Amino acid sequence: MSAKILSGKEFAAQIKESARLEVEEIKNKFGVTPGLAVVIVGENPASQVYVRNKHKTCEELGIKSEVCAMSETTSKAELLAKIDALNADKNIHGILVQLPLPDAIKKDSEEILNRISPLKDVDGFHPVNVGNLVIGSPALVPCTPAGCIEMLDLAGIEIDGKRAVIIGRSNIVGKPMLHLLMSRNATV
Repeated sequence: MSAKILSGKEFAAQIKESARLEVEEIKNKFGVTPGLAVVIVGENPASQVYVRNKHKTCEELGIKSEVCAMSETTSKAELLAKIDALNADKNIHGILVQLPLPDAIKKDSEEILNRISPLKDVDGFHPVNVGNLVIGSPALVPCTPAGCIEMLDLAGIEIDGKRAVIIGRSNIVGKPMLHLLMSRNATV
């Protein structure tokens, strides 16, 4: 058996074009522009770059992008109020809170992420989405594992019946990847 190296960059244009067409179809069929709100608290340089890239990609795809930049000194109550407002906003269909949060509220990350409506939780971190993923029901799934499955599909790599190894067990990548592969009948 030979290994095959997959490069995400090779698939990026194809995935973006597919997403752009889906956004266009939603706009034409329902008269709705999908909206994403990204909440960033503080000035973490890596997070700033990540959020800027998300915003740019949304614009390229025709998605309304709202960056909600909050100061390093934002309280948990202020952040929860912002999430509540975004949950209630009919023009926002997806919400994510950029991690890591500042030290003063980092300990409250789980409570903060759980405040996002499961229907708008584009990161797939809400317990409802995690539970649905685990039992094989439709769910919003963390982006990196979903992207890995998409790359395998686009590369024509069959998952059914294969053995897979995952290095790492994070809630963001490793564990969701486990469930996505198992749902496709891989032995992990």
